[in-house]
Amino acid sequence: MQTLKLSVVVLTKNEQDNISQCLSSVAGWADEIIVVDDESCDKTVEIAKQFTSKVFLKKMDVEGTHRNWSYKLAVNDWVLSLDADETVSDQLKKEIIDRLSTNTEFVAFSIPLRNYIGNYWVRYSGWYPAAKVRLFKKENFSYEEVKVHPRVFIKGKCGHLTKDIIHKGYPDIAHFLSSLNRQTTLEAEKWFNQNKPMRLGRFIWRSLDRFFRSYIGKKGYKDGFFGFVVAFFASLYQILSYLKYREIIHKRGPER
Repeated sequence: MQTLKLSVVVLTKNEQDNISQCLSSVAGWADEIIVVDDESCDKTVEIAKQFTSKVFLKKMDVEGTHRNWSYKLAVNDWVLSLDADETVSDQLKKEIIDRLSTNTEFVAFSIPLRNYIGNYWVRYSGWYPAAKVRLFKKENFSYEEVKVHPRVFIKGKCGHLTKDIIHKGYPDIAHFLSSLNRQTTLEAEKWFNQNKPMRLGRFIWRSLDRFFRSYIGKKGYKDGFFGFVVAFFASLYQILSYLKYREIIHKRGPER
């Protein structure tokens, strides 16, 4: 198979259960695979080296900064960014090859994510297609350098692909809760560092709004039990972030 002038960049942290499937989905047709590992203590690095010699060890502090540093390692103009719990579907592989094999006016493409909880594909609640910009020219793309939910900046026109990245980020509810806990901690830290005024009434409203927008507005009820779980956790995200923010204020506020 002829390889495409494409650099695939994968960030890892204790992903021994996922990394092989991720890298297998791009091996053989992308001519460069780069893995940047955040001090894994399992066999992630050992497995990654079976697919590529370009495995770099770097502790992640600020997500946006870490991602931008990682993309600069690429030798090709075009970069496909994946997380270790994601795989490229066969249909997406063909679509990427077709689009990059011809001249294009775009400097980036968004790609739909097919998100799963366990083996259940969550189709509603705004979880699908949930497209993200993952394919881009490295000189025209960067992330905001913040710890959580960094924005993307694109210099040029962004196109849209139609086939999916398969994201199995939540093998079970326990992993979903673990991710929620980590993300809300980072969110609270961000609010504190930005010195944002946060009021309880606002968060009660936002918590209710998130639930009903997810479950009713975005038709989460069509996903049955999982639709309710997604809506409930969307609401809980606001509550936990606020509680952790108040905790930080109590512990560190006087230091300002």
